[in-house]
Amino acid sequence: MPFYVKLGKVPQKRHITFYKEDGKSLYREELFSTKGFSGIYSNKYHIYMPPQVEAIREINPFEDNSWKDAPLQYYHFVTGKKKSSGNYLSARNVFLKNNHCSIGTAEITEETNLFFRNSYSHELLFIHHGEGELLSEYGRLKLNEWDYVVIPKGTTYQLKFKDYSNAKILVVESDSPFEIPRHFRNEYGQLKEDAPYYERDFNVPEYTEPIDEPGNFQLIIKVANRYFEYQLPHHPFDVVGWDGFLYPYTFNIKEYSPKVAKIHLPPPIHLLFETAHFVVCNFVPRLYDFHPLAIPAPYYHSNVDSDEVLYYVHGDFMSRSGVTEGSITLHPMGIPHGPQPGKTEASIGKKETEEYAIMIDTFEPLEVTKNVKETMIDEYSQSWLEK
Repeated sequence: MPFYVKLGKVPQKRHITFYKEDGKSLYREELFSTKGFSGIYSNKYHIYMPPQVEAIREINPFEDNSWKDAPLQYYHFVTGKKKSSGNYLSARNVFLKNNHCSIGTAEITEETNLFFRNSYSHELLFIHHGEGELLSEYGRLKLNEWDYVVIPKGTTYQLKFKDYSNAKILVVESDSPFEIPRHFRNEYGQLKEDAPYYERDFNVPEYTEPIDEPGNFQLIIKVANRYFEYQLPHHPFDVVGWDGFLYPYTFNIKEYSPKVAKIHLPPPIHLLFETAHFVVCNFVPRLYDFHPLAIPAPYYHSNVDSDEVLYYVHGDFMSRSGVTEGSITLHPMGIPHGPQPGKTEASIGKKETEEYAIMIDTFEPLEVTKNVKETMIDEYSQSWLEK
């Protein structure tokens, strides 16, 4: 994040003695850092030593669902057709992946007290349906419908929902961090006047009292495609205070301020976050182009360097028919795509749109999994034929 946060009790300076109330034993400082010791970081102060673990074993909660001979084609699939009952971890279904990211959903039906840490990937969760909270060493982060939740890799957390009858999330994993684009910020890191959001739009954790509780606590750690169960001798949320620039936070898609122009602007104008290997954009309600001869529908285009993924959140999508909430379309690099027949003409004269969608453009081809095969609309590749 681009701004500093301090919560709870921290010593006057880093790396000095910080005694507990007994005046004899020390709180344990943990530097949570990126890029070695050169990137952003936070300092956390624990009641217990962070490395303590009683037992470790490998588990295999998910089967390999690779679709080895998937054809190169346009894809439209409906994520709601693939529902795996379970908690915020076991209910996850991956639809698309490559060496740097994965894209999936989870329709969460059960609460769990297990803790989770993704050690190799940063996570971006989108709360499509439901309300709840993310609990972590940093405190409590309230979750509202349509929030993006950015979770730095290595963060230990729990996800809780108020109602498990209608809780659904989009899950995007990345081996590089989700960052606010550099051109949105000034030389001090502050968001500029022409950025599509402002620091006030981001929500950071609220302080919660540290949990000083010995016992037996289950932590699931994901390491690439392997999972390990750690048995911890104390509750992991034992932090009395922390400060720094590295922590989970939320941003609601409704707070995004879109830009409009005289003629149609390209998709990067909708940029939200960037990573080293893909970008995340979002489409929100906005006015259309105001040139008297403008065509609001996008022009046909071939992304020769990126696969384009669209996750449809809500509204009437003017460039194609047949998509519903939770639909995903994949348009692979190197083959053209754009509005379906009649959609270009129908857009002429329209003044605004009410659609919400999330776009992910990857700079490496995506592999489709068997989950796509099970939920895809078979005739989608032929949907541009004029009948």
